[in-house]
Amino acid sequence: MYVKAGQKVGKGQLILKLDDAMARQSVVAAQQQTGVLKARLAQAQTVYERYQNLWKQNIGAEIQVINAKADVDALQSQLRAAQAQVGMAQEQANMSNVYAGISGTIEEMNVKVGEFFSPQSAAMPGAGIRIVNNSNLKIVTNVPENYVTRVKKGDKVEVVVPESNKPPFQSVISVVGGSIDPTTRSFTTEAKLPSDPTLKPNQTATLKILDYEAKAAVAVPVNVVQSDEKGKYVYVVERSGDKLVARKKIVTVGEAYNGIIEIKTGLTGGDLIITEGYQTVYDGQSVATGK
Repeated sequence: MYVKAGQKVGKGQLILKLDDAMARQSVVAAQQQTGVLKARLAQAQTVYERYQNLWKQNIGAEIQVINAKADVDALQSQLRAAQAQVGMAQEQANMSNVYAGISGTIEEMNVKVGEFFSPQSAAMPGAGIRIVNNSNLKIVTNVPENYVTRVKKGDKVEVVVPESNKPPFQSVISVVGGSIDPTTRSFTTEAKLPSDPTLKPNQTATLKILDYEAKAAVAVPVNVVQSDEKGKYVYVVERSGDKLVARKKIVTVGEAYNGIIEIKTGLTGGDLIITEGYQTVYDGQSVATGK
Protein backbone atom coordinates (compact mmCIF):
# COMPACT_ATOMS: atom_id res chain seq x y z
CA MET A 1 0.00 0.00 0.00
CA TYR A 2 1.31 3.42 -0.97
CA VAL A 3 -1.03 5.71 0.99
CA LYS A 4 -2.63 5.96 4.42
CA ALA A 5 -5.74 7.49 5.97
CA GLY A 6 -5.69 11.28 6.05
CA GLN A 7 -3.31 11.58 3.10
CA LYS A 8 -4.17 13.77 0.11
CA VAL A 9 -4.04 12.03 -3.27
CA GLY A 10 -4.43 13.07 -6.88
CA LYS A 11 -6.64 11.48 -9.51
CA GLY A 12 -4.76 8.58 -11.12
CA GLN A 13 -2.30 8.19 -8.24
CA LEU A 14 -1.30 4.61 -7.39
CA ILE A 15 -2.70 3.81 -3.95
CA LEU A 16 -2.16 0.06 -3.63
CA LYS A 17 -0.98 -2.97 -5.56
CA LEU A 18 -2.59 -6.39 -5.47
CA ASP A 19 -0.63 -9.64 -5.56
CA ASP A 20 -0.01 -10.16 -9.27
CA ALA A 21 2.25 -13.23 -9.17
CA MET A 22 -0.23 -15.47 -10.99
CA ALA A 23 -1.07 -12.76 -13.49
CA ARG A 24 2.62 -12.22 -14.28
CA GLN A 25 3.10 -15.96 -14.71
CA SER A 26 0.24 -15.97 -17.20
CA VAL A 27 1.91 -13.15 -19.14
CA VAL A 28 5.22 -15.03 -19.27
CA ALA A 29 3.51 -18.26 -20.35
CA ALA A 30 1.58 -16.47 -23.08
CA GLN A 31 4.75 -14.74 -24.32
CA GLN A 32 6.60 -18.06 -24.40
CA GLN A 33 3.80 -19.66 -26.39
CA THR A 34 3.96 -16.74 -28.82
CA GLY A 35 7.72 -17.27 -29.24
CA VAL A 36 7.24 -20.97 -29.97
CA LEU A 37 4.57 -20.25 -32.56
CA LYS A 38 6.72 -17.61 -34.26
CA ALA A 39 9.53 -20.14 -34.62
CA ARG A 40 7.20 -22.81 -35.99
CA LEU A 41 5.65 -20.29 -38.37
CA ALA A 42 9.05 -19.26 -39.69
CA GLN A 43 9.92 -22.89 -40.29
CA ALA A 44 6.58 -23.59 -41.97
CA GLN A 45 7.02 -20.50 -44.15
CA THR A 46 10.43 -21.78 -45.28
CA VAL A 47 9.01 -25.21 -46.13
CA TYR A 48 6.13 -23.64 -48.04
CA GLU A 49 8.45 -21.41 -50.08
CA ARG A 50 10.71 -24.37 -50.92
CA TYR A 51 7.80 -26.54 -52.10
CA GLN A 52 6.42 -23.60 -54.07
CA ASN A 53 9.73 -23.03 -55.86
CA LEU A 54 10.04 -26.75 -56.66
CA TRP A 55 6.50 -26.83 -58.01
CA LYS A 56 7.30 -23.93 -60.30
CA GLN A 57 10.09 -26.10 -61.71
CA ASN A 58 7.64 -28.99 -62.16
CA ILE A 59 9.30 -30.86 -59.31
CA GLY A 60 7.25 -32.50 -56.58
CA ALA A 61 3.49 -32.73 -56.08
CA GLU A 62 0.95 -29.92 -55.85
CA ILE A 63 -0.46 -31.48 -52.70
CA GLN A 64 2.81 -30.69 -50.93
CA VAL A 65 2.38 -26.98 -51.74
CA ILE A 66 -1.24 -27.02 -50.61
CA ASN A 67 -0.42 -28.77 -47.33
CA ALA A 68 2.51 -26.44 -46.64
CA LYS A 69 0.31 -23.38 -47.25
CA ALA A 70 -2.36 -24.83 -44.92
CA ASP A 71 0.30 -25.27 -42.22
CA VAL A 72 1.34 -21.61 -42.62
CA ASP A 73 -2.27 -20.39 -42.42
CA ALA A 74 -2.98 -22.51 -39.34
CA LEU A 75 0.13 -21.28 -37.53
CA GLN A 76 -0.65 -17.66 -38.41
CA SER A 77 -4.11 -18.09 -36.88
CA GLN A 78 -2.62 -19.70 -33.77
CA LEU A 79 -0.08 -16.87 -33.48
CA ARG A 80 -2.79 -14.22 -33.64
CA ALA A 81 -4.72 -16.01 -30.89
CA ALA A 82 -1.57 -16.30 -28.77
CA GLN A 83 -0.77 -12.60 -29.22
CA ALA A 84 -4.33 -11.75 -28.14
CA GLN A 85 -3.81 -13.96 -25.11
CA VAL A 86 -0.66 -12.00 -24.24
CA GLY A 87 -2.66 -8.78 -24.40
CA MET A 88 -5.39 -10.15 -22.16
CA ALA A 89 -2.87 -11.54 -19.68
CA GLN A 90 -1.06 -8.20 -19.59
CA GLU A 91 -4.35 -6.36 -19.08
CA GLN A 92 -5.18 -8.68 -16.20
CA ALA A 93 -1.76 -8.03 -14.68
CA ASN A 94 -2.25 -4.27 -15.02
CA MET A 95 -5.49 -4.55 -13.06
CA SER A 96 -3.45 -5.38 -9.98
CA ASN A 97 -2.69 -1.67 -9.68
CA VAL A 98 -5.42 0.30 -7.89
CA TYR A 99 -5.48 4.02 -8.70
CA ALA A 100 -7.37 6.92 -7.14
CA GLY A 101 -10.50 7.66 -9.17
CA ILE A 102 -10.67 11.27 -7.93
CA SER A 103 -8.47 13.80 -6.21
CA GLY A 104 -9.14 14.21 -2.50
CA THR A 105 -8.28 12.92 0.94
CA ILE A 106 -8.13 9.27 2.02
CA GLU A 107 -10.90 9.19 4.62
CA GLU A 108 -11.02 5.42 5.13
CA MET A 109 -8.32 2.83 4.46
CA ASN A 110 -9.91 -0.43 5.58
CA VAL A 111 -7.41 -2.65 3.77
CA LYS A 112 -4.54 -4.66 5.21
CA VAL A 113 -1.63 -6.44 3.55
CA GLY A 114 -2.56 -10.08 2.95
CA GLU A 115 -6.32 -9.55 2.95
CA PHE A 116 -8.57 -10.60 0.08
CA PHE A 117 -9.54 -7.56 -1.98
CA SER A 118 -12.04 -7.30 -4.84
CA PRO A 119 -14.57 -4.78 -6.20
CA GLN A 120 -17.33 -6.75 -4.47
CA SER A 121 -15.61 -6.79 -1.08
CA ALA A 122 -14.61 -3.13 -1.39
CA ALA A 123 -18.27 -2.16 -1.90
CA MET A 124 -19.32 -3.63 1.45
CA PRO A 125 -19.98 -1.15 4.32
CA GLY A 126 -16.85 -0.41 6.33
CA ALA A 127 -14.58 -2.03 3.76
CA GLY A 128 -12.26 -0.82 1.03
CA ILE A 129 -10.88 2.67 0.50
CA ARG A 130 -12.86 5.89 0.64
CA ILE A 131 -11.63 9.12 -0.94
CA VAL A 132 -13.48 12.35 -0.15
CA ASN A 133 -13.34 15.53 -2.19
CA ASN A 134 -15.25 18.46 -0.69
CA SER A 135 -14.40 20.90 -3.48
CA ASN A 136 -17.24 19.77 -5.77
CA LEU A 137 -20.19 19.23 -3.46
CA LYS A 138 -23.80 19.32 -4.57
CA ILE A 139 -27.15 19.16 -2.84
CA VAL A 140 -29.62 16.56 -4.08
CA THR A 141 -33.29 16.72 -3.15
CA ASN A 142 -36.61 15.21 -4.18
CA VAL A 143 -39.30 17.68 -5.21
CA PRO A 144 -43.04 16.74 -5.22
CA GLU A 145 -44.34 16.03 -8.70
CA ASN A 146 -46.88 18.89 -8.59
CA TYR A 147 -43.91 21.24 -9.08
CA VAL A 148 -42.66 19.42 -12.18
CA THR A 149 -43.70 22.22 -14.57
CA ARG A 150 -42.42 24.98 -12.29
CA VAL A 151 -38.91 23.90 -11.33
CA LYS A 152 -36.40 24.50 -14.12
CA LYS A 153 -32.68 24.32 -14.63
CA GLY A 154 -31.21 27.69 -13.69
CA ASP A 155 -33.78 28.50 -10.97
CA LYS A 156 -32.22 30.24 -7.98
CA VAL A 157 -32.01 28.30 -4.72
CA GLU A 158 -31.13 29.06 -1.12
CA VAL A 159 -29.43 26.31 0.87
CA VAL A 160 -29.62 26.35 4.65
CA VAL A 161 -27.37 23.91 6.54
CA PRO A 162 -28.59 23.71 10.16
CA GLU A 163 -25.19 22.65 11.54
CA SER A 164 -23.35 25.49 9.80
CA ASN A 165 -22.95 28.93 11.33
CA LYS A 166 -22.73 30.42 7.86
CA PRO A 167 -25.54 32.40 6.19
CA PRO A 168 -27.59 30.53 3.57
CA PHE A 169 -25.64 29.45 0.49
CA GLN A 170 -26.86 30.78 -2.86
CA SER A 171 -26.85 28.56 -5.93
CA VAL A 172 -28.92 27.55 -8.97
CA ILE A 173 -30.55 24.32 -10.08
CA SER A 174 -28.03 22.47 -12.27
CA VAL A 175 -29.93 19.21 -12.86
CA VAL A 176 -33.66 18.46 -13.04
CA GLY A 177 -34.61 14.79 -13.12
CA GLY A 178 -36.45 13.59 -16.18
CA SER A 179 -38.70 11.03 -14.47
CA ILE A 180 -41.02 10.71 -11.47
CA ASP A 181 -40.19 8.20 -8.74
CA PRO A 182 -43.24 5.90 -8.61
CA THR A 183 -42.82 5.38 -4.85
CA THR A 184 -42.30 8.94 -3.61
CA ARG A 185 -44.09 10.69 -6.50
CA SER A 186 -41.22 13.13 -6.74
CA PHE A 187 -38.39 14.07 -9.08
CA THR A 188 -34.73 14.77 -8.32
CA THR A 189 -32.99 18.12 -8.50
CA GLU A 190 -29.34 19.00 -7.97
CA ALA A 191 -27.58 22.27 -7.18
CA LYS A 192 -23.83 22.82 -6.91
CA LEU A 193 -22.45 24.10 -3.62
CA PRO A 194 -19.46 26.39 -3.08
CA SER A 195 -16.25 25.02 -1.60
CA ASP A 196 -16.57 25.56 2.14
CA PRO A 197 -14.81 23.74 5.01
CA THR A 198 -18.04 23.67 7.03
CA LEU A 199 -19.81 21.54 4.42
CA LYS A 200 -19.42 17.77 4.59
CA PRO A 201 -20.72 14.91 2.41
CA ASN A 202 -24.03 13.38 3.54
CA GLN A 203 -25.07 16.41 5.58
CA THR A 204 -28.74 17.34 5.58
CA ALA A 205 -29.88 20.76 4.46
CA THR A 206 -32.98 22.74 3.62
CA LEU A 207 -33.38 23.80 0.01
CA LYS A 208 -35.60 26.72 -0.95
CA ILE A 209 -36.25 26.95 -4.69
CA LEU A 210 -37.17 30.31 -6.19
CA ASP A 211 -39.52 28.88 -8.81
CA TYR A 212 -41.47 32.14 -9.21
CA GLU A 213 -40.45 35.79 -9.06
CA ALA A 214 -42.49 38.96 -9.56
CA LYS A 215 -40.69 42.24 -9.02
CA ALA A 216 -42.64 45.23 -7.61
CA ALA A 217 -45.61 42.96 -6.95
CA VAL A 218 -48.60 43.98 -4.83
CA ALA A 219 -49.15 41.40 -2.09
CA VAL A 220 -51.57 41.04 0.82
CA PRO A 221 -52.15 38.51 3.63
CA VAL A 222 -53.73 35.46 2.03
CA ASN A 223 -56.52 35.29 4.64
CA VAL A 224 -58.00 38.71 3.69
CA VAL A 225 -58.81 37.50 0.16
CA GLN A 226 -62.45 36.36 0.07
CA SER A 227 -64.63 34.86 -2.67
CA ASP A 228 -68.20 35.18 -3.90
CA GLU A 229 -70.07 34.54 -7.15
CA LYS A 230 -68.20 37.39 -8.84
CA GLY A 231 -64.78 36.13 -7.91
CA LYS A 232 -62.14 37.02 -5.37
CA TYR A 233 -62.13 40.33 -3.54
CA VAL A 234 -60.64 42.29 -0.67
CA TYR A 235 -61.82 45.31 1.28
CA VAL A 236 -59.84 48.52 1.22
CA VAL A 237 -60.27 51.79 3.08
CA GLU A 238 -61.17 54.88 1.03
CA ARG A 239 -62.07 58.41 2.00
CA SER A 240 -65.65 59.49 1.23
CA GLY A 241 -66.13 63.12 2.16
CA ASP A 242 -65.08 63.54 5.75
CA LYS A 243 -65.18 59.86 6.69
CA LEU A 244 -63.48 56.59 5.87
CA VAL A 245 -65.49 53.78 4.27
CA ALA A 246 -64.88 50.18 3.22
CA ARG A 247 -64.75 49.48 -0.51
CA LYS A 248 -64.99 46.05 -2.08
CA LYS A 249 -62.30 45.48 -4.70
CA ILE A 250 -62.48 42.58 -7.14
CA VAL A 251 -58.97 41.19 -7.58
CA THR A 252 -57.05 38.65 -9.60
CA VAL A 253 -54.57 36.68 -7.53
CA GLY A 254 -51.23 35.11 -8.41
CA GLU A 255 -48.87 32.96 -6.40
CA ALA A 256 -49.05 32.51 -2.62
CA TYR A 257 -46.14 31.89 -0.26
CA ASN A 258 -45.69 31.93 3.49
CA GLY A 259 -49.09 33.51 4.21
CA ILE A 260 -48.78 36.21 1.51
CA ILE A 261 -50.54 36.20 -1.87
CA GLU A 262 -49.80 38.21 -5.00
CA ILE A 263 -52.50 40.53 -6.35
CA LYS A 264 -52.16 40.80 -10.12
CA THR A 265 -55.05 43.19 -10.78
CA GLY A 266 -57.52 45.21 -8.70
CA LEU A 267 -55.14 46.92 -6.28
CA THR A 268 -52.34 49.43 -6.51
CA GLY A 269 -49.41 50.12 -4.27
CA GLY A 270 -50.50 52.25 -1.31
CA ASP A 271 -54.05 50.89 -1.04
CA LEU A 272 -55.04 50.49 2.62
CA ILE A 273 -56.25 46.91 3.16
CA ILE A 274 -58.72 45.98 5.89
CA THR A 275 -57.13 43.14 7.84
CA GLU A 276 -59.28 43.22 11.00
CA GLY A 277 -63.02 42.54 10.84
CA TYR A 278 -62.88 41.97 7.08
CA GLN A 279 -65.25 38.98 7.43
CA THR A 280 -68.17 41.17 8.61
CA VAL A 281 -67.56 44.47 6.87
CA TYR A 282 -69.66 45.49 3.84
CA ASP A 283 -69.17 47.84 0.92
CA GLY A 284 -69.68 51.47 1.94
CA GLN A 285 -69.57 50.82 5.67
CA SER A 286 -67.92 53.49 7.77
CA VAL A 287 -64.66 52.29 9.28
CA ALA A 288 -61.95 53.59 11.54
CA THR A 289 -58.28 52.85 11.21
CA GLY A 290 -56.37 51.36 14.11
CA LYS A 291 -54.09 53.62 16.10
